[in-house]
Amino acid sequence: MKTHILSRKCAQYRTPQIAQEQGIYPYYKPIESEQSTVVKIHGKDVLMFGSNSYLGLSNDPRLKEAAKSAIDKYGTSCSGSRFLNGTLDIHVELEEKLAKLVGKEQAVCFSTGFQVNLGVVSALCGRNDYLLLDRLDHASIIEGSRLSFGKPLKYAHNDMANLELRLQQCDPESVKLIVADGIFSMEGDIVPLPEMVALAEKYDADIMIDDAHSLGVLGHQGRGTADHFGLTDKVDLIMGTFSKSFGSLGGFIAADFDTINFLKHNARSLIFSASMPPSNVASVSKAIDIMLDEPERIQHLWDVSNYARQQFKDRGFDTGRSETPIIPLFVRSSEKAFWLCTRLLEDGIFVTPVIAPAVPENDVLIRFALMATHTFEQVDEAVEKITKAFKEAGIL
Repeated sequence: MKTHILSRKCAQYRTPQIAQEQGIYPYYKPIESEQSTVVKIHGKDVLMFGSNSYLGLSNDPRLKEAAKSAIDKYGTSCSGSRFLNGTLDIHVELEEKLAKLVGKEQAVCFSTGFQVNLGVVSALCGRNDYLLLDRLDHASIIEGSRLSFGKPLKYAHNDMANLELRLQQCDPESVKLIVADGIFSMEGDIVPLPEMVALAEKYDADIMIDDAHSLGVLGHQGRGTADHFGLTDKVDLIMGTFSKSFGSLGGFIAADFDTINFLKHNARSLIFSASMPPSNVASVSKAIDIMLDEPERIQHLWDVSNYARQQFKDRGFDTGRSETPIIPLFVRSSEKAFWLCTRLLEDGIFVTPVIAPAVPENDVLIRFALMATHTFEQVDEAVEKITKAFKEAGIL
C-alpha cells in the first residue's frame, strides 16, 4: 500500500497558506494587460514599479511586429536544441550582433538567462579549480556552482579585500573564475570592477560578469558593466539576459572563440534544452537596434531613477547602496514587507517584496524599479503613497 510520504512532506509546508490566511500573500498576482508603466490587475489600473523592463520595450509595437514576422517565416518553435536541429540563421545573426555589442569575439544564446549561468558556471571549472562568488550573486550563479566540480569560495558582498583573501586560498596553477553581478538585482549597487580586475591580474584569475540588469542601463549605448568602466578587454566572459531591457526571453554568454567553442559542446543547459523560439530571437534583435538608435531612452531612465532615489532619501527612506534604476526600500521584516505590498496594491502601486533567502533575514526590502517609460508624475504619485504606507507600518 503506497503511503504517499512525498505528499505528506509537501503538505507540511504551509508558509504561503499562512500569508494567504492573513490576507498579505504578495505573489502570483495575475496581470491582465501588457507590461507597461500601468498594468491591469483584477480590472483595476495599477502603477507598475516591479518590472525589469528597464528600457520599456516589452510592449513596443516594433518588437511585436518583429516577433510576428518571425513566426510567419519560422513557426512558433524550433522543436529541438541548438546542438541538433534548433539553430536558425537568425540565431547566428543575433549572436554576431551580441558579440559586437559587448566587444567579444563570439557569443552563444541560451533559452533563458538562468540556463546561461547554470550551464556556463557548471561547465568551466573542474575538480581542481575554484569559483569565487559574491555572497549576493544571483541564484542562477549559485545553482551553477552547485553543479560544478570546482570548489566554490564566497566572499563578502563587493568586498575586494575579502576576495583577495579567497584568492590567496587557491592553488596558483588552477583555474580561478570570479563570477559577479554587474548590477546586483536586489540592492541596485554596481560591482567594483576596476579593483576586481586588478586582483584578477595579480592572482591570474578570470572574470565573468552577469550583466542581466546592466545591459540597457550601464555603459555607452547600454553596452554593460565592462564598457561602463572601460574594461571590456579585462573581463573574460560577459553574460546577459533578454527578459529585462530587451523585452523578450532568453540569454547569452560572450567570450573569446575558444571559450565559446568549449561551452557550445559542454554546457548541458544549452545542449539539452530546446532553443530560443524564433519570435524571441527576432524581438531581441529589434530591441538592440532600438537601444542603439534611441539613446534618449537610457538618459531618461537615469533621470527618472535619480529623481526617484532622491525623493525617497528626502523622506527618510533607507535606500542602501543603490546607484541604479533598482532602488531598495529597506523594511527588515518579512511580515511588514508582505503587508506593505498588499496595502500598496490596494492603493494602485505594484512593488515587490524581497525576503530571505534572496537577501539576508535582516535585509528584507521592497524593490522599487524604474523603466525608461515612467514619468516624473508617476514617480511622485508612487513616492507619496509608499511614504504613507511606510508610516502606517511604523517604519518611517
